[in-house]
Amino acid sequence: MNDHIAPPSLQPVRGAARCAIAALALAAAAWGLRGAWQIRLAMSGMPASGPPDQGDGKHRPLTSLENAYHFVSTLGDAATVLCALTFLIWLLRVQANARTLSGKPPRYAWPWVYAGWIVPIANLWVPRGIIADIHRASAPDERLPHVVNWWWGLWLVGLLSGLGLNSTDSTDGVIARAYEGVSPLLASDAAVVGAALTAIFVVRALTTAQQRHTGASLG
Repeated sequence: MNDHIAPPSLQPVRGAARCAIAALALAAAAWGLRGAWQIRLAMSGMPASGPPDQGDGKHRPLTSLENAYHFVSTLGDAATVLCALTFLIWLLRVQANARTLSGKPPRYAWPWVYAGWIVPIANLWVPRGIIADIHRASAPDERLPHVVNWWWGLWLVGLLSGLGLNSTDSTDGVIARAYEGVSPLLASDAAVVGAALTAIFVVRALTTAQQRHTGASLG
């Protein structure tokens, strides 16, 4: 009788992890660029004609620097969407693998992989809980990496500041904020950049933990 038990069949995650890491790095760079342009706006000072949005539906012509910021802001939005898509694809795969490894259904069913980021109140802890559960199932003898808490803390700062990920301001409104006081904007941008960079290490940690079961590595 052969007592050798074959390892469970896991979904490949190395490619998804690499795409997520690349997208996270791109998002960090794009938000860093936004911060750099906000500094340039602050240093140039508000034009004598006032902010771009003059109120009552009136907008003055934009300066070249303001036009450039619109482009940079759009680039940041596009990078954020790409980052979200690739991160969610990776997250769904590692969650499925975690279920295979543990033999138990996850505490948060797959719809929460999407809804957990947008449902008010729940979005303050559900995504971190999903990550923690995946790590617990993938490496039950290991403590949760400290970088998970760093990532989540920075994410919450960027989310709750009202100036970064969760901002409802128009681009012209952000330009006006940069003229009036750029420091809160830069602090929020720094939190978003930090969250993206620490998320890279979260992706690597969870992927590596699961790859141990297949004898492969993230590389």
